[in-house]
Amino acid sequence: MVENSKVGQGLAKVLGIKTDYRKDAVTRGESTYSVSTADTYVEEEPHSIDWIKDLFPTGRQWAVYFRSLFPFTHWIGRYNVQWLIGDLVAGITVGCVVVPQSMAYAKLAELPPEYGLYSSFMGVLIYWFFATSKDITIGPVAVMSTIVGNVINKVQDKHPEVEGPVIASALAIIAGSIIVFIGLIRAGWIVNFIPLTAISAFITGSSINIAVGQVPTLMGIKVKGFNTRASTYLVVINTLKYLGHTKLDAAIGLTALTMLYLIRYTLGRFAKKQPNRAKMFFFLSTLRTAFVLLLYILISYLVNRHHRKKPKFQLLGKVPRGFKHAHVPTVNKTVISYFASELPASVIVLLIEHIAISKSFGRINNYTINPSQELVAIGVTNLLGPFLGAYPATGSFSRTAIKSKAGVRTPFAGVITAIIVLLALYALPAMFFYIPNAALSAVIIHAVLDLITPPNTLYQFWRVSPLEVIIFLVGVFVTIFSSIENGIYTTICISIAVLLFRVVKAHGHFVGKVKIHSVIGDHLIEDKFHDQPKPDDEAERNIFLPLDHNDGSNPNIDVESPYPGIFIYRFSEGFNYPNASHYTDELVDHIFKTTRRTNPASWGRPGDRPWNNPGPRRGQTEADTSHLPTLKAVILDFQSVNNVDVTSVQDLIDVRNQLDRYASPEPVQWHCANINNRWTKRALVSAGFGYPTEAQSELHRWKPIFSVAEIGGDQSAAAAAETDYNRRQSRSARDEEAGGKTHVDNISSSSNENDLSKQITGSKPYVRASTKRVAVVQGLNRPFFHIDLTSALQAAITNVEHENKLRGVEAGPPEEFHAKSG
Repeated sequence: MVENSKVGQGLAKVLGIKTDYRKDAVTRGESTYSVSTADTYVEEEPHSIDWIKDLFPTGRQWAVYFRSLFPFTHWIGRYNVQWLIGDLVAGITVGCVVVPQSMAYAKLAELPPEYGLYSSFMGVLIYWFFATSKDITIGPVAVMSTIVGNVINKVQDKHPEVEGPVIASALAIIAGSIIVFIGLIRAGWIVNFIPLTAISAFITGSSINIAVGQVPTLMGIKVKGFNTRASTYLVVINTLKYLGHTKLDAAIGLTALTMLYLIRYTLGRFAKKQPNRAKMFFFLSTLRTAFVLLLYILISYLVNRHHRKKPKFQLLGKVPRGFKHAHVPTVNKTVISYFASELPASVIVLLIEHIAISKSFGRINNYTINPSQELVAIGVTNLLGPFLGAYPATGSFSRTAIKSKAGVRTPFAGVITAIIVLLALYALPAMFFYIPNAALSAVIIHAVLDLITPPNTLYQFWRVSPLEVIIFLVGVFVTIFSSIENGIYTTICISIAVLLFRVVKAHGHFVGKVKIHSVIGDHLIEDKFHDQPKPDDEAERNIFLPLDHNDGSNPNIDVESPYPGIFIYRFSEGFNYPNASHYTDELVDHIFKTTRRTNPASWGRPGDRPWNNPGPRRGQTEADTSHLPTLKAVILDFQSVNNVDVTSVQDLIDVRNQLDRYASPEPVQWHCANINNRWTKRALVSAGFGYPTEAQSELHRWKPIFSVAEIGGDQSAAAAAETDYNRRQSRSARDEEAGGKTHVDNISSSSNENDLSKQITGSKPYVRASTKRVAVVQGLNRPFFHIDLTSALQAAITNVEHENKLRGVEAGPPEEFHAKSG
């Protein structure tokens, strides 16, 4: 270490780096708690090497990381029959829903129906290995399927030779690779940049878009040139325009949709009337999709069994048995370039749908998911799925809700669902041929309309933040009149812009002191036991409120400035480069308006004045500011600040220099309270904060005040003082009993006495509870860093009054200030 230190010092000298930019050995002035008299605590700065070490995991952390990639290892060893029963019920229930839904969503993706089954199988089969959510079901979803269909259509418009499944598989692999990377580096927090309003707007707008786009198929409208994937408003216009082209499909579609809602409504009413049978009615309700499709498959078979080549209404068609499209996906630069512009929207949808759903059901069912691990799960699913023919898949809200209500116990339920899908792929393809397309459209409309944000939820959003409701409406508007992708980008960009605006234009608060009392019932808490000594923690206390009451506090309460010339400024939303200038401008502007220059005669001639303060016009006199105090100290409340940067610290340095010139010849004291980060302390210390300004010639003139707390142990100076005090009390009692003279009056002559024992043994807290031992809470080497605003204000006032005494000025504020603050 010595050699490294010498090398470092030599290198710094060669490069011209000043390592002694500040003094570490700070004179402690007239503090009672000095090095020689108390338990000392010198706070060490964090070192750069510590920061570098924190970036690299230890061997144990690597082991924990690799095991965290396979969460099933934490619970699979304790799997039991009770869990299996719950997983069987939930898995079979979801399987009955996912089979018809996946085929319907494949049609949205402009792919044959079997690709939906492939995606469902791979999603539920792979997910349980990586899952941290027991409820979520991965597979085809309406929104993602619509985006895949849009991508396929756009690519095929320019490159018709490229098949849809090739595009879908390549999109799944590239998007999955991106998401796996984000998950592996544990950057799942990136999803937090997408707010709830953006997610709600995207899902609501997409649901409306999808539902409207399915109406033509529901009605059997099939007209050349009618693009059901155009903007929602155009689809509505064209649907009304071509309503006369409605066919027999409408009878299938409308009755199927009506039946789906009627079954759900009826069973829901029965569940309310018969709560003891609510579980049974729930399972019957979840099977409504399968029941309706089976009914219409039967009707379709009876109507079209002799008309397979020319059916009476549109049918799903042939579905091959098994995994006929399993192959190595085609992924190359050419294919990727075709959909590169659509990739961001695809990744965002995969992310936000899955994480939003998994977080929501985790809170409902009292467990916490790992967002990064969930990204690994859906990423691996989309990486491996295309080898069996799957297209991009993510978490499904409707199937997750069913799975949760069905009583799922572990993620292993996905394996049961995979078996159901596998059976459907091999046993039911002949039956799938007769599924009416109109019935599938009814299934899609019924599923997506439940995702629309209801008016009551929107009203709750308005109560919380009206601005975010506007963002929501803008997102829905853009989705309806443009596209789903543009709606996603719009809501996210507006939300980030609002966040940045709030950060940049963050307003701090100048606060003042208010004395408060705690009240229980009709009496003050300290008067509850008026015949007993009032404890310290129940006595009246001081709090600090904004001087302008913009926090909603009672405006009838008179919040006075803490002390003439002393200002307490509270940061509200961090202190970094975007908002640093706004904060410091606000600070300086207020100080200039409410104080006067310490030396108004410093501008002897008009030409000495700065251009931006030229003074009064010729023949006029300058406004009288003699009633205003001079600037003495600034106290910064860092409660809401976690980190600072070079820009924000440099702004503080500039303001300190500016205010020092303003208050010249006396420098301004800068006290900092509630700093909760060691690196923030290091940054401020590097800039010269935390101790008196070095330009001050007489360091003995300031009086540091430290906060102390109780400690344990018998080796401290406080413990020694306590032992000495007890010894003297015991000796005094014996002398009195013997009629001798007490030794208490002569304690000042004891050689074992010191300054700390004098202060502690004579203090009220010590007399009341002599068993308490105290030590300083923060480092003695940072006397201007304080544990709270109270100690910061005490230190500032004490130093101001002490300096006034040394200059022969009457100490303390004017009498009227004492009257107000007392």
